[in-house]
Amino acid sequence: MWELVSDTVASLALSSGVGTSALADSSVLQASPGRGLVALLAAFVVATLFYAVTLHLAATFFLGTVPTQKAATVAPAPALVSVLLGRYGLERVGFISQRLGVLIVVVATLSADALVISRVYDLDVVPMAILTLLHFAFAAVLGIALANLFGQV
Repeated sequence: MWELVSDTVASLALSSGVGTSALADSSVLQASPGRGLVALLAAFVVATLFYAVTLHLAATFFLGTVPTQKAATVAPAPALVSVLLGRYGLERVGFISQRLGVLIVVVATLSADALVISRVYDLDVVPMAILTLLHFAFAAVLGIALANLFGQV
């Protein structure tokens, strides 16, 4: 089960560009194909759009009619966390194995998502946890479908 989750999260990170190793060295600002500040910003924008769409779908499913601006307000937080920590789910970093890295990325992203969801949607703990898990489920299903569509899995 854990291998399926770690493989799925790693493939999601690869399909959305989240796992770029742009932060791997000090040459983040240097221009090179597939790396650098532009690639990092592009990955952040794509991840933000992806999280906004999936959160709005989950919120509409769970809460009913909600404005799309709330999802757009929440989406940059988990996108930023997943983009900055994405390399931990794709490669071994220091003493952190790839499987532990996937767990770190998922927990940190879900925590950031839950914190901002509770503020923006003004929810108590239980509804916030349900909406966060629904958002994770919607993102996983849509991410797997997109990864299959683009041949990443």
